[in-house]
Amino acid sequence: MSFGGRSGFHAGSKKSLVFLLKFLSDLVPFEPPQYLKVHILHPPFVPLKHRSLLMEYVSLAKTRLADLQESVEEMGLYEDVSAAGASLQSQAAQDVEKAVCLFESSSRIPAAVMEASIFRRPYFLTRFLPALLKPRALPLQADAQMNFIEALKQAEKIPAAQYSQYVESCQKRRQQSGSPRRPGAPLAVLQEQLQEFTELLAAGRDPESLAQLSRISHTLSVVFPGSDDPVGPATAPSLPELHLKVVDLILQSFCQSLLVASRGNPPNRQSLWGSRFVCVLLDNRQVLSGVIHRLKGLFHQQAASLRPAHILGLAAFIVHLQAAQPGPVPVAEALGSAVLSSSRTSMLFSVRLAVAAVSYGLCRGHSASPQRLQDFVPRSLYKKLLYLVPRLFPEARIRPEGQGGDGPTGGHLGDGLALLWSFTDGISWTETVLHLWRHAAFQQLQQLQLYQLCFSEWLHEELRVQRNSDVLSDAERQQYQQWACWELYLPRPEEQGGCGGDPRALCSRLLTAVMEPPPSREMNLENLEFSPGPSGTGTCLPDLLSRLQELVYEAEVGDLWGRRVGLGDFLLRVVSERCSVSSGSVSSRLSLQRTIEAWNRVLLVLPPVMFFKIKAEAGRSVVDCSQLLQHITQLQRKACPPAGLLPCAVTVHLLKGLLFAAGQCGRPAAEVDRVWSLMSASCPLLLVSAVRWWQQLSPVLVSLWTRLQDAEPFPEQLQLLSACRLWACSLRAGPVLVQIPPGPVLVQAASLHGAFRGRAEHQQNFREVLDGLREAENQQVLVSLLFLFVTDFLSELLDPQEKSSGRSIWFCSELLAVLVNSADWLLLFKSNEPDLEPDPVTLTVSDDCSRLMPWALCSLLQQQSAAVHQRALRCPGFLHSATLWYLEALRLFLDGEAPASARQVEPTRVLDCTKQFVLSLIRQAPAAALSCSQWRQLETRCVDLDPELAATLSVHLDHPAVGFL
Repeated sequence: MSFGGRSGFHAGSKKSLVFLLKFLSDLVPFEPPQYLKVHILHPPFVPLKHRSLLMEYVSLAKTRLADLQESVEEMGLYEDVSAAGASLQSQAAQDVEKAVCLFESSSRIPAAVMEASIFRRPYFLTRFLPALLKPRALPLQADAQMNFIEALKQAEKIPAAQYSQYVESCQKRRQQSGSPRRPGAPLAVLQEQLQEFTELLAAGRDPESLAQLSRISHTLSVVFPGSDDPVGPATAPSLPELHLKVVDLILQSFCQSLLVASRGNPPNRQSLWGSRFVCVLLDNRQVLSGVIHRLKGLFHQQAASLRPAHILGLAAFIVHLQAAQPGPVPVAEALGSAVLSSSRTSMLFSVRLAVAAVSYGLCRGHSASPQRLQDFVPRSLYKKLLYLVPRLFPEARIRPEGQGGDGPTGGHLGDGLALLWSFTDGISWTETVLHLWRHAAFQQLQQLQLYQLCFSEWLHEELRVQRNSDVLSDAERQQYQQWACWELYLPRPEEQGGCGGDPRALCSRLLTAVMEPPPSREMNLENLEFSPGPSGTGTCLPDLLSRLQELVYEAEVGDLWGRRVGLGDFLLRVVSERCSVSSGSVSSRLSLQRTIEAWNRVLLVLPPVMFFKIKAEAGRSVVDCSQLLQHITQLQRKACPPAGLLPCAVTVHLLKGLLFAAGQCGRPAAEVDRVWSLMSASCPLLLVSAVRWWQQLSPVLVSLWTRLQDAEPFPEQLQLLSACRLWACSLRAGPVLVQIPPGPVLVQAASLHGAFRGRAEHQQNFREVLDGLREAENQQVLVSLLFLFVTDFLSELLDPQEKSSGRSIWFCSELLAVLVNSADWLLLFKSNEPDLEPDPVTLTVSDDCSRLMPWALCSLLQQQSAAVHQRALRCPGFLHSATLWYLEALRLFLDGEAPASARQVEPTRVLDCTKQFVLSLIRQAPAAALSCSQWRQLETRCVDLDPELAATLSVHLDHPAVGFL
């Protein structure tokens, strides 16, 4: 390779260069392959203008190597061409040995290795790296080969997947073959290293202690080789016995080191040993994951058994984690959120840990600005103190004289050291807590927005407290909550997390909090989930409901908001805003249902009259409940089951409110009748629910009316409702049909529905009732009754286990046999027609139920007799309606929303039967049965969903009569 330099004789003479290359070319047939490879990889220096001559020789040499089936890329890095040809595997092993020796002597990656990683990647990746990364039992002390591998990894020359596989294989090799030392060697070595670290720290030998941390880091990498694992798995695993012992040893060593380092110097004068110690753990994410899970277990299960020294050490550990700020979510915040405060034991532990952490953080950041203190004081533990200290210590609720608000009190930062040591030495921790609470630095930190405990967070914490294990008695808890709501958060400005003096904001946030479902988990940190412990039962929800009641009664009695504002309307708007976000998904509908159920529980503890306003109209007082009726129609209806009923308790509660409000008007009975008539058209759900639950409602309402209006008779509309109920029950008892009492059509239909639904033993009486109601004036009653029974039939399709399952279809068939000749019943099931004003009875079911009605009708029609089908064909508009029902049912099936019932026929069977029925209707129908626009509308809708049906419809479109129409 000496002729490869620029100073060679051939480099300056073309004649010499030509001679050299011709000489080499003549030798190609006789050269050994190793020499040809050297000439190709290390060619002689050739000026740029004569480069073509060299390329001719290189091409000739490569052709010769191809004939000999030799590869240039497979040539070793340090191959001895004078020696006999070695195998590829042995050559790669020799290259590894040579490269490791060169790296050990120079502490740099050899140039040949770097060049091969770039220009000879096939050999580097397929030969050199596999020989270098051959699995073996790694020694505890890193050798030259391990250091070389680590250097290549840092230079990004080793693929991550290949390196991870190497580490796993080495770990398996260690487990299979066993370490040459005793099984407890890693733990024993780590224990010795940690003990030596503590001794170096006590002696004040900081440089040596930092070097010792590097050795500890290597030992941890041997025990926990999976350094690229995430912080934690989806569920907290049970650590292996060795890992658990190592984690306990790490935490114990940190606590001991803290005590040793603090004997001579306070935290603000200590070296950076704590930060370096924590950084060692952060470099190995598997170690960090094990430490986090272990701390979580200690906080949840062994908090009461931890000694003050342990608490102090763990608090300092969390502070150093806070300063390190690893990842997008600080680990310290996750650990702080894992500290529970739901019982007496957990509250006392939380206060001790938070006091230690905040005190240590303030000492460490003694010279930092309030903004910089965020690096030393975990927000979650600071907020724990803001919540727990006033709760546990009534004297902390009193502001010292001269403090105008939440500003700082006296004291200087050096006093934080006394807090720390008094806590450690077991001196009264109550004095420590109060001293810290009144400390200037502690109060100054509260001025930062991130360190403010807002009212919503306070409510969240309060709802997690278990009443049966609370440190406060019922009376003490009531006193504390009243102080927090009315004295602390109501006057506090909104920018500081309060309500700004507005009782509306206080009421809104209280209502939102009590409607929240019990929390299922606290924090998710890269798949690491912290559960809160309590399941939500036995919480302080009744206490906060009492606070909401107190606020409502105070506003009502004092008329703080004025009658025009309406506290009830305000609460209804809050609930409406909370339910306004809906995506239409199943989870969204379930969330809406849970919200409405939670609101109904709140509704029942509030005075019902607050939802009825009294206003002056035409010189007299009238009841205004438009917002309530709108709330029932728009929200309560969506959360009702397919049966379309409000809960009995909600129904009686709202009707009591109506009687209370009407009693404040000049003519109470007339006002009840007026509102009842309004409900028949705008809120039929409340009307039908009153009919359904009248047996339970009647004694309550009659007694209340008697107390409110001693001499005045019961309102006429309520008397008619009672008469309709008695009439319907009498029809069920005997075949004699008495005259139908006057009243709203919906009340009459709902009374009949309530009397006969689910009662198969009265089927003969029901036939006689239908015979007696065939007159035209009773047609709408039967139509509304059909809708109510079809709703029951749909409920049975959705829930085959229902007690009355299978009975509603008989009532539907009997009603259909009576109404099939009339087009009135078809109008009830045209929910998708935007131009039609909905019938009141259709507003008793949810939108989801209305969307599923076509499937119920298709299931109902396919079980009818041929005679009913023939009569239906003669009904005006039936062909158009039946085709639309089939298309809507087909769309429900394609969207995966068709009801699947075990006792009913399969969904495909329902669609096939309905399709054949519709096809037969179309073939039998004359062209003039529908207008041209109706035929075209049906064909347009069928093109994408059912081409066969569309083709059948197109035959009618080609008929001359259709074109004329």
